[in-house]
Amino acid sequence: MADTAEARGQVLYSVTGVNCVQCHGDPATLRRGAADAPALADRITSAIDRNVGRMGEAQYGYRNLSSNQLLDISAYLIGQAPAGTPPPGGNNPPAVATQCVSTGASSVRTEVFRTGLSSPWAMAFLPDGRLLVTQKAGSMRIVGADGTSSDPVSWGQPAPAILDAGQGGLLDVLLDPDFATTSWVYFTYQEPGPDNTAGTAVGRARLQGSTLSDFQRIYQQVPKGGRGGVHFGSRLAFGSDRTLFVSLGDRGFDDPGNPTLLHAQHLGNTLGKVIRIHRDGSVPSDNPFVGQVGARPEIWSYGHRNPQGLSFDPASGALWSSEHGPQGGDELNRVLPGANHGWPVRSYGCPYGAPPGGACRVGGGAHQPLDGRTFTEPVTFWAPTSMAPSNLMVYRGTGFPEWNGQLFLGALSGQQLWRITLAAGAFASCEAIPMNRRIRDVRQGPDGGIWLLADNGEILRVVR
Repeated sequence: MADTAEARGQVLYSVTGVNCVQCHGDPATLRRGAADAPALADRITSAIDRNVGRMGEAQYGYRNLSSNQLLDISAYLIGQAPAGTPPPGGNNPPAVATQCVSTGASSVRTEVFRTGLSSPWAMAFLPDGRLLVTQKAGSMRIVGADGTSSDPVSWGQPAPAILDAGQGGLLDVLLDPDFATTSWVYFTYQEPGPDNTAGTAVGRARLQGSTLSDFQRIYQQVPKGGRGGVHFGSRLAFGSDRTLFVSLGDRGFDDPGNPTLLHAQHLGNTLGKVIRIHRDGSVPSDNPFVGQVGARPEIWSYGHRNPQGLSFDPASGALWSSEHGPQGGDELNRVLPGANHGWPVRSYGCPYGAPPGGACRVGGGAHQPLDGRTFTEPVTFWAPTSMAPSNLMVYRGTGFPEWNGQLFLGALSGQQLWRITLAAGAFASCEAIPMNRRIRDVRQGPDGGIWLLADNGEILRVVR
């Protein structure tokens, strides 16, 4: 390799822990408005001095680089950004998300597979084709593979303390990637705390016959809030490395009419965060905020409101989240490590009570930088009114091959199933398929089909 500033910078870049392109999403944005390497080096130095952005974080070692080394790295980064490409910042506005407006509805119908469930919240397919379903009041049921039976699951001792109040109760459920040998079942729930508080917790227990035994609470949200409140999240997703992602709501602490940096924007708590933990609850050493003073090491991304959908796509390696906005501003997000998704200082929604429309969007809607903080735009959003997104999935089945790689997202107030088409990972189009019932969960079945769980106690299959 030639002994040039750019070549030396490439070597330095490769031995640091920061992946600028992963968070920026596009090499063209790496210049950050800088005309040349010295200008970019000045920007990096300023970010380190003010401890903003990723460059200033201790685990990446940029603080230890000399001024000449920063110039070399800047030369390399400038070389990755196409010359003349307008970056965000300066006089150029950042990219703005495209609003999801339905283009129509596919011709599908549904079949009712099972009825009679009580406030179901989530479902997971067992290896033999049966379904494990959570019910918000605190119980699970196993629905037979033919839908004709629905048997209760009992809790062994010890059992989780599940509080059914407000939006919280027994919530999501997910099988261990090695369930055939471990029999672990993971679930989220509202856990009561002292002084009339409660918060989202993650537990696991072994499914042995029709009993959940050996319960362990592996994680609890910090801090807890009022019991029976709102915005618990909460969904679970395993990554391809078998680490566990958990979406956590802001518990209603953040007010879009009076936004602060104390809750979903604060790295010292897990309100409004997506976290990443090992299956036993310990924290992976390569999480983006490990080692940062004052930051919770389990945090993967932040600035979320109430993310009730979470799905990892092993084919693309993307982690997707669906999130409730305030009054409008529901979001579909691609969740990246260390990304700040803007809530409550940026939203395409409006404070409650304001006339809906573009004029009242929190922070102007577009996720422009604020006092050194940079924000990640949603992939798409819904406005001016909310459709209330529930869970989502990336379809990788054989039942509908023409929909391979597309996203399916349930809607509560909208009573719809949304199909979202992507092009090179970016939003292309969307359509709303009427379901005439509140869709709480969306899963791909072992038959390659699309399965839905509705608030009215039904399990449905989408068929042609």
